[in-house]
Amino acid sequence: MALPEHLQRLLAECEVTPFKSSGPGGQKKNKTESSVRVKHLPSGLVRIATESRSQIRNREAALQRVFDTLEARRRKPKPRVATKPSRAAKERRVETKRRTSVIKRQRTRPADAE
Repeated sequence: MALPEHLQRLLAECEVTPFKSSGPGGQKKNKTESSVRVKHLPSGLVRIATESRSQIRNREAALQRVFDTLEARRRKPKPRVATKPSRAAKERRVETKRRTSVIKRQRTRPADAE
């Protein structure tokens, strides 16, 4: 099973270590080194794959995870553009504050009638 080209290039920068994993899967999983740990040497990033009983499929899955993480790190967040509230928005906010203050003023206890 051949790896896609982008994963083959990534594999040259990685250290792949098979290991025995635990968990569901029974004797096959407990006796064979089908799980894979991939370490990207330039960045130190480590990803594992244990879901398949095939070491080859797990290696491809772990490499894809490393690739996806590196791609996500490479993307720069879109800068926020600061905007001013419109005049109508300011007026709505002030009107809401006025209504709230009227309601709060009405909460006071009425003066005792003497």
